[in-house]
Amino acid sequence: MTTRLTRTAQELRDLPRTGRRAVVMTMGALHEGHATLVRAARELAGPDGQVVVTVFVNPLQFGAGEDLDRYPRTLDADLEIAGRAGADTVFAPSVEEVYPGGEPQVRVSAGPMGERLEGAFRPGHFDGVLTVVAKLLHLTAPDVALFGEKDAQQLALIRRMVQDLNFPVEIVGVPTVREPDGLALSSRNRYLSPADRASALELSRALLAGHNVVELGPAAVRHAAHVVLHEAAGATPPVELDYLALVDPSDFTEVPEGHRGEAVLAVAARVGTTRLIDNVRLEFGRSADAPDNDVDNAETTGARR
Repeated sequence: MTTRLTRTAQELRDLPRTGRRAVVMTMGALHEGHATLVRAARELAGPDGQVVVTVFVNPLQFGAGEDLDRYPRTLDADLEIAGRAGADTVFAPSVEEVYPGGEPQVRVSAGPMGERLEGAFRPGHFDGVLTVVAKLLHLTAPDVALFGEKDAQQLALIRRMVQDLNFPVEIVGVPTVREPDGLALSSRNRYLSPADRASALELSRALLAGHNVVELGPAAVRHAAHVVLHEAAGATPPVELDYLALVDPSDFTEVPEGHRGEAVLAVAARVGTTRLIDNVRLEFGRSADAPDNDVDNAETTGARR
């Protein structure tokens, strides 16, 4: 299929609207994880609907000293990947198109959830994320928007924003896509040297270790994951942990011992010069007879010693 490149809001408005519109928001440097999102969007939109992929490196979500300037920009390759996966349109606006008056004076506040975990290490990050997501939802006017579960806190905040501010859009999370060895796909993986990559595998190994003892409760999950990461601190290069947290997916507060129901085991760490995040969804108190899809997902990661 031919994928149309649009650069302005007016070009988007001029597109004929047919069927259901699904949008996938990206910062470009597309990989198989993004392609999986686009394919899911194509399925939700149906043959008569529209799939719009946005490509925009949002300066508002980068803090001082972060990798805004070196973040990979590969629009030609992105167009090809998006088109093969089923996108009808790639919307790749300039900074001036998205923020025509310069940095916006009015922004979306992520609130208390936005100050935890990633928000504590990257102050203001989620305010920048939610501001651009809100603008792109207005510009693309989708019926459904899809986001990866690898950015679990971001996904939770977007869902909360849509609920709290009455956006007329359905938010769908798509499971994390991993390399055969377990490494979660990320545009930043291209920064990893071979030695960095070997050390980075300790993140998914730690998550799998926690997942494997979920029936023993939250304390056991935290301990099992910490054991792996403690050993990884002595790797070459070392895994420098920012946080490991076992949290309630609704507000990203730590779950107590005795917690029943869903939780997210989330990790962030630096390997070499690259900061990586990952997570796995868990369920505590599941019936022994209930199917365990999380185990199936974890086993496909290949993240084993």
